[in-house]
Order: sequence, then C-alpha cells, then structure tokens
Amino acid sequence: MNKPKLDTKKIIIGALIITLLALVIMIAYETNIYLKANEKNDSILKAENKLTKIGLTLGTLKEDRWIKDSGLLRAKAAEYGVDLIVLNANNNDNDQIEQVKYLLKQEIDVLMIVPTDYKAAAEAVSLAKAKGVPVISYDRLVQNANVDLYISFDNFKVGQLMAQTVVDEQVQDLLIINGAKSDNNTNMIKQGYDSILKPYIESGEINLIEEYWATNWLKEEAFRYTEETLKSDVKPDAIISGNDSLAEAAFEALSEYRLSGEVILVGQDADLTACQRIVEGTQLMTVYKPIDDLVTIAIEMAIKLANGEKIETKATMSDGTYDIKCLFLEPVAVDKSNIDETIIKDGFHLKSDVYRKQ
Repeated sequence: MNKPKLDTKKIIIGALIITLLALVIMIAYETNIYLKANEKNDSILKAENKLTKIGLTLGTLKEDRWIKDSGLLRAKAAEYGVDLIVLNANNNDNDQIEQVKYLLKQEIDVLMIVPTDYKAAAEAVSLAKAKGVPVISYDRLVQNANVDLYISFDNFKVGQLMAQTVVDEQVQDLLIINGAKSDNNTNMIKQGYDSILKPYIESGEINLIEEYWATNWLKEEAFRYTEETLKSDVKPDAIISGNDSLAEAAFEALSEYRLSGEVILVGQDADLTACQRIVEGTQLMTVYKPIDDLVTIAIEMAIKLANGEKIETKATMSDGTYDIKCLFLEPVAVDKSNIDETIIKDGFHLKSDVYRKQ
C-alpha cells in the first residue's frame, strides 16, 4: 500500500499556531503576575504617601489675630500637601466638643485645638486620645489634658514687654483690662506684667486704678470698663489691654472723651488697626508675634505626629496635672520707631495699609 503523503505546509502552520498559543498563554500569565505585583506596589506607595489630615477647631474668629492664623494655616497646609479641616467654635465650649467629635469621624490624623476654655477643652482632648489621635494645643494651652505638644509664644514675656513700656513712660495712674479668665494665656501674660509692675505698685509709684477681666475677650466689656473709669475722678495715664482688640475698644471710649492720644495704650497681636494707631500716635506699643513662624512649626509638628515620629523639645511645663512638651517663640515689642523693620519688613501688614493716612 502507498503511504499517504504528509502535507508539509499544514504541519508547519499547525506548529506555528501551537507556538503562538503557547506564547499568548505565557504573556498572559506574566502580565497577570506583573499587574498583581504593581497593584501591590501601588497599594504600598499610596499607604506611604497617605495624605495627612489635620483637624483644627478654633475658639473664635471674631478677632483679627485668629482670622490671620486661620488663613496662614490653610496656606501652609496647602504648601505641605496637608488636608486641613478648619472649624470655628464661636466661643462655645459645647460646640467645640461637638466639632472634635465631627473631626474624629473624618478620621483625622492629628487634632489641633485653640480652646474656648482651657479647662472645658480637656474633654475634647480626651475624646481624641481615646481614638489614638495626637493633639497639639495651638497658642492656647488646654489644662489637665496631657496634650502631645503645646505651641505658642512666650506669654510671660509678652506681659513683661507690655508692663516695661508703661514703666519706662513713668506713668502714675494705670488701668488694666485683661483678657478672658478662661484663656490660660491671660494668666501667663498677667504673671509677666505683675513681675514688672508689682514693686512700683507696692511702693506707690504707680497707682493701679482698677484691674478688669473681659469675658471671652469681648470688646464691649473693654469699652464699658474704660468708660466707667473715665466717669470717675481719676483719669488713667495708661491702659494695659490684654490684646489689640481690647485696646481698640479702650481707644473708642477715650475718643468719646476727646482723650485719644493723651492716654498711653499698649496691647498685643499687632492687629492692623493697632499698627495704624501706632503710626498715628494714638497707641504707643503692641507686642508683635510672628504668626507665620508659629504656623510653619505647627504644620511641621503635626506631620511628624501623624507619621508616628517622636517630638523632642527643650522646654516642658505643667498643665496642672501633667508635664507636657512645649515650643515657645519670641515676641517683639513694636512701637513707631521699629514698626518698619519688624511688622512691615516681615510682610505681616502692608506699609500702604499701616500708613493709610500719611
């Protein structure tokens, strides 16, 4: 019998088909392995580059100081690629606690708090710590709460600078309008100026007419206290105000009695209106606190805490129960002689805004 002839062409085509199928299967297999590997790498990469989320609850936004802080913090957070959620408690303790609850539900990595009340805010800190969220006490200290970090300016020195200005002017009759008793900064500022004023008051060189406390830093109360003093038989030679907002209220009361520029005014925070009064001669001095530096440190420290890094500080202080880590920045006394080389040079305010009438 004759054997059938093999079709060489068909054999070659069949072999090629089998080879191609094998190649396709191999490529598909390797591609699948590659995709799975990259999917894993992408997950690791996303975890490593997880966006830091910071929750910030402010005690108030009724003062220029806190409006500036809020704006600078937002800008600095954007610069560092941080998600910052900002809420305003409007000086309401309960609202601030509810805000912290809301922020924790947003799965924040760090809580920054400017307490409405330095005692009541301890509950808010406790809520965060129960969730394992580190807490930064921003500018105002929360007492008895064991926050992870307290960042502020040297408030004791702020008070000293204010008092020293008054002493240098050799005033006799002095009125003091403190800020809120619920703000721990107020107590530290008072300790600062008391350290300077006490010997002068005890010796009789300075007559302390009255010392008031403005609830929640309300300007209305500062205006009323100044007006009540002006109605009495003793006219103050100087008024120490807890901040520039209270100094503005005192200035308004003095203006109604045609005494603006005749009574020495000192404050703190370098509000724009205060700087305008300084160059116009109706406020002698303000304490300038370079907020941009404070903001930068706050965001950098928050990122470190979010990443689980340990923060070391040279300074610690008691919050009433615990010794906590602190970072304090230096305040600067500013009057007409150095306003250009400090506030304006730093870009804190524009020269055209400060010298609006000149």
